[in-house]
Amino acid sequence: MPSVVKVIELIAESETSWEEAARSAVETAQKSIHGIKSLYVQDMQAVVKGGRVDRFRLNVKISFEVDS
Repeated sequence: MPSVVKVIELIAESETSWEEAARSAVETAQKSIHGIKSLYVQDMQAVVKGGRVDRFRLNVKISFEVDS
């Protein structure tokens, strides 16, 4: 029987890196869903303050298997 996969979209943020923002997105999603299979980075942004990068933001899609 084929599996059913659902996709949700999240915006994640980190003060240190885009990689940390991606980890944060997965950690946050795992609080309410399980069976995460992948993370797709759709968009990347950086917030600049005082001429320096202050925050890293990602718009991500997370896919997970739905229980049958």
